[in-house]
Amino acid sequence: QVQLVESGGGLVQPGGSLRLSCAASANIRSIYAMGWYRQAPTKQRELVASIHSGGNTNYADSVKGRFTISRDAAKNTMYLQMNNLKPEDTAVYYCFARSGFLSWGQGTQVTVSS
Repeated sequence: QVQLVESGGGLVQPGGSLRLSCAASANIRSIYAMGWYRQAPTKQRELVASIHSGGNTNYADSVKGRFTISRDAAKNTMYLQMNNLKPEDTAVYYCFARSGFLSWGQGTQVTVSS
């Protein structure tokens, strides 16, 4: 298992940007897949983006071209850069790590509102 700690959420106006961070307690080079889900009230949990150990990335159609997932192995940290945010991006964002186990972060609130 690995512990994950998220940060970077907050309140931002439409069109603004935020960067979420997910710090891992283990060497992320050894983790097969990491990524972000989000959960908005009354909506199903949605896979936002994922990144695999080989560097491949995947995005939900709703965030393609606006969000970028990345990793910094030296810091054991994964990031989600979110640009041109929209009100429908409002949700609690959870990072996960999967590699023979599945670990979750505690969640960070992102609110996009004017």
